[in-house]
Amino acid sequence: MTDETTNLVLEHLKRFQAQMSRFEDRLGDIASDMHVLKQHMSAFMQSELRQDGELASLKLRLDRIERRLDLTDG
Repeated sequence: MTDETTNLVLEHLKRFQAQMSRFEDRLGDIASDMHVLKQHMSAFMQSELRQDGELASLKLRLDRIERRLDLTDG
């Protein structure tokens, strides 16, 4: 290869390397964002489970009150 061709190839490789470096940085940012989203989803799901448990407890209490007052339909 001639010097001109070699220089052209090197320039393209340098640009490609710079683009890959930016891509890797951005990919790292996206991975970090995904980790944060997973943490938020986990906290949200735990909150939902806690609320479901509280609602189930309230339903049991209401059923017991209705039975004691003989307010049940069945």
